[in-house]
Order: sequence, then C-alpha cells, then structure tokens
Amino acid sequence: MKWPTLVLVALIALLQYPLWLGKGGWLRVWDYERQLQAQREVNQALEQRNGGLDAEVRDLKAGYEAIEERARYELGMIKEGEVFVQVPQKVMPPAPAAGKPAAVK
Repeated sequence: MKWPTLVLVALIALLQYPLWLGKGGWLRVWDYERQLQAQREVNQALEQRNGGLDAEVRDLKAGYEAIEERARYELGMIKEGEVFVQVPQKVMPPAPAAGKPAAVK
C-alpha cells in the first residue's frame, strides 16, 4: 500500500509544478500584477504632471498675464514707467559651533 501512495503524491506534485512555477504559473501572475500596479502609479503621476503643463500652455496661449508673470519673476523685467522696489530680508548671523565660545563684542 506504500508504493501506490508515493505514485499518487508524485503525480500530484507533477501536476502542481506548472500551476505554481511554470510559464504562466501563479508566481509569475503575482509578479506581473505587482509590476502593473507600480506602472499605474507612475502613469498617474505623469498624467497629473501633464495636466499641469497642459494648463500652463493653454494659459500662455490665451493671454499675456502668464507671460508677464514669467517675465517678472524669472527674468526680473519691469514695465515701462514702473519702479522696482526690493525689500531685503533680515539675515541672521550663523550660530557658533558647538564647543567653541561665542565672540563677545
């Protein structure tokens, strides 16, 4: 009664091998599903970026306000008759290094 049991176990193992480890087995399916989900996340991020770029292009084509804003902030341009005023920010002195006494004035 021992050898028929071993034969049946061997047949079951041979039938299960392609299901789990074969070309279209479950392990590959799970791996492909993981890769697909990762690619969907990348695509979603790219679609959001493309939507923002599309809105910016439409804004640049439609009016001069976006062009004027870019000229002001990126190129530092001003309109004719305009006065440019720059307010400097207060700069904090660097903190003394640990272990060294601060200079006294």
